[in-house]
Amino acid sequence: MAVCARLCGVGQSRRCRRRQRHNQQDQGSDSDMDEEEEERIVGKGRFDAGACGGPERGVAATAGPSDAYEYGSGRVNTGGFLDRTSTGPPHPQSLAELPPELLVEIFSLLPGTTLSNVALVCKKFRQLLKTETIWRRRCIEEFGMKEDLRKVEAGGVTSQDLYVKLLHPYRHILGLWQPDIGPYGGLLNVVVDGLFIIGWMYLPPHDPRVEDPMRRRPLFRIHMMESNKATVECMYGHKGPHKGDIQTVKKDEFSTKCNQTDHHRMPGGRQEEFRTWLEEEWGRTLEEIFHEHMQELILMKFIYTSQYDNCLTYRRIYLPPAKPSDLLQPGLFKGTYGSHGLEIVMLSFHGTSARATKLTGDPNVPAGQLTLDVNLCRPVVLPDLEQQCNIEELSRLVMGVHEEVQREQEQKENGTSATVRCAAEGACGGSSTAEEMESDHGACSDSCDSSHSSRTNPETQPFVLPMGVMARNEEYPRTCRKCFYGTGLIAGHGFTSPERTPGLFVLFDKDRFGFIWLELKSFSLYSRLTDTLPHAHAPNLERFEAMLRNMQSWTS
Repeated sequence: MAVCARLCGVGQSRRCRRRQRHNQQDQGSDSDMDEEEEERIVGKGRFDAGACGGPERGVAATAGPSDAYEYGSGRVNTGGFLDRTSTGPPHPQSLAELPPELLVEIFSLLPGTTLSNVALVCKKFRQLLKTETIWRRRCIEEFGMKEDLRKVEAGGVTSQDLYVKLLHPYRHILGLWQPDIGPYGGLLNVVVDGLFIIGWMYLPPHDPRVEDPMRRRPLFRIHMMESNKATVECMYGHKGPHKGDIQTVKKDEFSTKCNQTDHHRMPGGRQEEFRTWLEEEWGRTLEEIFHEHMQELILMKFIYTSQYDNCLTYRRIYLPPAKPSDLLQPGLFKGTYGSHGLEIVMLSFHGTSARATKLTGDPNVPAGQLTLDVNLCRPVVLPDLEQQCNIEELSRLVMGVHEEVQREQEQKENGTSATVRCAAEGACGGSSTAEEMESDHGACSDSCDSSHSSRTNPETQPFVLPMGVMARNEEYPRTCRKCFYGTGLIAGHGFTSPERTPGLFVLFDKDRFGFIWLELKSFSLYSRLTDTLPHAHAPNLERFEAMLRNMQSWTS
């Protein structure tokens, strides 16, 4: 009991009574503290905590002997920051009081574009933002870098420099672009490739191997390998990288310029350059191309495209957005176009129609034009194989749908004008016309719904091209899922007298479709481009629709 009495501060022990009196004096002195002085200390502590100077200027700046834990008294004196009944450690009063390792973790989660503002807050934040872990994570998460950045940092290039001087300044050119090369267009994909930003020009496979993978050719690259700043190099020609430049003209548009065009020249002059270009572009020599018209088209394209010397202007393009109701996954496809070789088109869906827009073109129908327009409300039921071989039978089926579509379009135009006239005259006869239009629209919607259901439950049927229809690739599929009426765009040289001609859209599978041009008696086979294309998706549907409208004005 005597021991317990001494520990508890009660009982007859003289030493315990002396300790009680000492504690009462300490408590009395604390309670007699001037209230104004206490407010001054608390205010000073809070001001210093927000000054971003670390613990020595925050909590520790006002700490004194009385801030220690007094286990015998059952309370904790925290210098005014916490309630006097609190039994835990002091809580941080600002972000700056957090441990450095926790701040580094927080900063590494922020977008890189905001870190420059964080560095302006205080000296402590600015010092912490020099931590390579933060910038290493930003490079990986924002730009998908797969390189071991620790090895790069050991070579003298920090992750912060890589982000601040290379990736961030040139982030606006990442993605898909269409070069302004007259009617020919093209497809450029700018990506982060290792420690470089590289502009790859995508080329279709050699004609007519439409199902082969795309070919790539580097046009420029940007890196920090030779200096502490980003270096732009032109990759065109056969003499290796040389000096180049990139200029941002305006939003969603940039230009490249080669500063050493002599690197594009070859010792054998234009003849050697043409033979080399022909081998790369077509995979054959001029002697192996027997068609005279095709030779003229090839020579024309070489003369036209080589004059640019890789000094080009590019405009941004987006991949089409996908919807669950789409007949198949929209995207980019390679297609055969007769003597013009293989071209790249973009398939997109717009309500009751599917549209294929050219990304690469030719002197007849240039890039940016709507090459195919398919009416998904007009399915075509194919006859048996024997009748499919007859071009006249197929023409009868397609032209029957074509005439029906034209009649409905004329009725809709007449009905619209009649409705407007009746409304102006105050008559009631326009209601029947409106009801007819509404019923036609409902029938069309039902037809589209039934045709779209083929995507979830595809039923294949035999397919064969009619006799007399020319096909660049004889290895086309012999079964199809669905056929629809559509129109294709044809024109004379120089895009003269353009017109839409009826044809048959044939869906083979999820990655291939075809189109029979009835008037030309020609067949085009399209195969999906399967390359991964980052930074290419449209922010919203409106931006994609605006891009399609602009593409036609670029090349018209």
